[in-house]
Order: sequence, then structure tokens, then C-alpha cells
Amino acid sequence: MLENPRSPRVRAVAKLARRVARKETGLFLLEGPQAVREAVTYRPDVIVELFATPTALEKHADLRARLIDEGVEIEFVTEPVLESMADTVTPQGFVAVAKQNPTALKDVFAAEPRLIAICEEVRDPGNLGTIIRAADAAGADAVILTGRTVDPYNPKVVRSTTGSLFHVPVAVGAELEDVITRAKGAGLAVLAADVKGDDLLAARESGALARPMGWLFGNEARGLADEALALADGALRLPIYGKAESLNLATAASVCLYETAFAQRAAG
Repeated sequence: MLENPRSPRVRAVAKLARRVARKETGLFLLEGPQAVREAVTYRPDVIVELFATPTALEKHADLRARLIDEGVEIEFVTEPVLESMADTVTPQGFVAVAKQNPTALKDVFAAEPRLIAICEEVRDPGNLGTIIRAADAAGADAVILTGRTVDPYNPKVVRSTTGSLFHVPVAVGAELEDVITRAKGAGLAVLAADVKGDDLLAARESGALARPMGWLFGNEARGLADEALALADGALRLPIYGKAESLNLATAASVCLYETAFAQRAAG
């Protein structure tokens, strides 16, 4: 059992909360039983190390059985050690080290996607994590992040995805112009979600949302630059019927993705 919170091994795990360490090692942190459960269920190959307290393993007997079935070695640690490793105050008894597993951009389009989310300069980790989760829930085929978007392996992003990081392909470090060129070449229309766009309701009624679609989402504060908007086939906005000044980016993205998912399924 690891008992020293200041040991080099514990410090090495804790460093993965920082981007520079993740970039150097190609690893990232998973915290809590839910994240570990999703990883071992969908991508057990990415788990490098698994640390848990005896109490947590006793409480989550199903997860322990799954880890054993997949041949994942479990290392016991004390609560203070786990707290030193984790980015959160309450890691709930589990911390894992996993390999980053981004999808190559060419592979995204080789799979002939019908719905993708493209994130250009999305900076808030919670927003990005929620967009990945919403894309997964809406049945999207991939999420593509430009180089100016927050690292998807940031611990806050990982937590916000609630496991969807292991369900939907995520491509990273892309150039927006290249992404949109590839998307159009693959037969997708690219629509930007932007307050300066046309009313989404009209697009819904026209049937335009049933096409294979790439949704483009921009920065929380500034939205999309004119250059980015010019690359898209058009822009749509969500109407505000109440008194709210605007919608949170992740909320708006969720609505856009689901509108297209509904339209595509209704069209067959």
C-alpha cells in the first residue's frame, strides 16, 4: 500500500493535473468510480495505473470485479495519498492514470460521419466537457477541437464529460480551415452557432437540419471571428423567448446538436 503522500510516485501522478506534464507524458488523470468504470468498460487498454482505497473497492464491488476481469492491476493507497494525487478535493476513492487517445482527423472523415461538433477556441473546461457529453448523447460521430481550444485531457474537462470521452472520437489540435474543407469534402454542411445568424426555427421548418451536419461552436466571450464564420455554409442562432441575455455555450451547443439529431432521425 502506498502511504506517503510526498513520495516521487505520488507527485508524478499529481503533476498530470498540469498541461505541461500531460504533454510530456501523453498521460492524463481519471478521478472517481464513474470515470474509471467508463474507461474500463469502453477503453480498458488506456488504463496505465489504477489507485484505490480499500474502502472504495469494498463499496464498489462491481467495479472491482470488472477491473480484475480486464486484468487491471489495482494498487491500494491511503486516503491522504489519494487526495494528494487527485485534482479534486473528493476523488471518491479512485484515481487512475490513462493514456491519451485522440482520434486522427483523417479517421474522423474516413468513417463517413453524419453529425460532428467542431470547437473553435472553446476555453472553458466545463463547457468543453459538456459539449463532448452532449455530442455523445445526441449520437454525434465525433468532436473536433482546434488548436486554440482547451485541452480535452484537462481534469475539469474529463470530469465534465462523465465518461463520454471514452464513447465518442475526439480529434485535437486541428486547423479550422482544414477541418471545414475536409467536412465539406465529406458531404457535410457546416453551420455556425452564432448570435448574428438566422433563426434556427426557420432552418428546422425547411428541413435543412436533416442534412449530414458539422456544427461550429466558438469562444464563450467573443463567439466566432468573421474569418471563421466566412468558412461556414451559414450561421444560425437560438431565439431567446424570455428575458435571458444569452445562453451558455454548452447549453446552446446541446440544443443545436439535438435539433440535428432529431431532424436526421425523422428523415430516416
